[in-house]
Amino acid sequence: MIDSFEFQGAEGRKLAGRPEVPSGRVRGWALFAHCFTCGKDNLAAVRIARTLAGQGIGVLRFDFAGIGDSEGPFHETSFASNVEDIVAACGAMAEHGWPVSLLVGHSLGGSAVLAAAGKCATVRAVATINAPFDVAHAIHQFAPEDLAAIERYGSAEVHLAQRPFRVGRELIDSLREQDQGKRIASLHRPLLVLHAPTDNSVSIDHATKIYTAARQPKSFLSLDKADHLLTRKEDAARAATLIGAWADAYIEPAPDVELPQDVEAVETGRGKFQLLIRTGKHQLFADEPDSFGGLDSGPSPFQLLGSALAACMTMTVRLYADRKEWAVKRIRTAVGHTRELDQVPRDRFDVRMAFEGDLDEEQRARLIEIAGKCPVHKALTEGARFTIEESMDSAPMAPPEAHAEAMERVTERNM
Repeated sequence: MIDSFEFQGAEGRKLAGRPEVPSGRVRGWALFAHCFTCGKDNLAAVRIARTLAGQGIGVLRFDFAGIGDSEGPFHETSFASNVEDIVAACGAMAEHGWPVSLLVGHSLGGSAVLAAAGKCATVRAVATINAPFDVAHAIHQFAPEDLAAIERYGSAEVHLAQRPFRVGRELIDSLREQDQGKRIASLHRPLLVLHAPTDNSVSIDHATKIYTAARQPKSFLSLDKADHLLTRKEDAARAATLIGAWADAYIEPAPDVELPQDVEAVETGRGKFQLLIRTGKHQLFADEPDSFGGLDSGPSPFQLLGSALAACMTMTVRLYADRKEWAVKRIRTAVGHTRELDQVPRDRFDVRMAFEGDLDEEQRARLIEIAGKCPVHKALTEGARFTIEESMDSAPMAPPEAHAEAMERVTERNM
């Protein structure tokens, strides 16, 4: 059973999710976006996700940045950043073998999935629950004096759902700037609108506007007697059952999860340390330098580790820069490794990065910060678990002439 699923959000922060995995065959995967300030452990989020999982649809519910177990200050978030976090979640799930076919959003989370759907390549259908058509409707939750304080000071502490939050001007501005009508009209995906006629927070008129703006195929179903937050268990279960039945025509069957590809190191018989490294269709040599008794025919193990760190940091920064549409032409990353012999010996990695492009100092500093959040850096700093055992059923090793042919191919490719 998988209890948690962490991934990197659009701003480079670690976001916390919880997957609900069906016990039997997986019909497909969905992503659930919670209501404004609610979090992934909100009763409606939990009940809807678990009901869908009971119908064979795997669901990831996650906390937006600044909420629950996810990193980041809430006052630095916005509606736009929430949308990008949904896109990042879809990407992380696809990489994990859980391609998202269905987006489900509750309240302002429903508005966010409508905005994110066009940016998620695998998404085939969208369902909203008690979602506002006018995103700025969420501003009605703020007292006039709180809005005045946010405008005056840039951020202020307010109470939402009887909890204190520091809210920044960026969130308020972002809520005011959204053109949901145009966005919904260009959705080009089947849409299910669920709304409670008795919703006193977001009136059913919002659902009517969403449905009118959307193109076919679209469906509009009433959650009679439910409140805005679906606090009654039966209302959340009914919403999930309706979504599961409707989505059956659109969700993609989940493929079998492909296990990470093995990396194999095999001695070549040449020199003392030379190894042929193979992973999938790729192969290269590993070795030690002449000074250590090797042939210096390939990078050493720590050079390979440094290469993995440099590659991961560069790729992570590239993804972030492209999402922000920053003018980064090329990224170069150099990694040095030393062994510090203090009272407690430890390894040290010194990273130097260069960014070509028209960037200011704040942007360059942000890219350096993002580089430190890459998965390989996280594995090195937080530690990893290992199992080491003797394999009794390995395939016979290739004969020496096969290694020689492989080495010739590697040499030709690297020339």
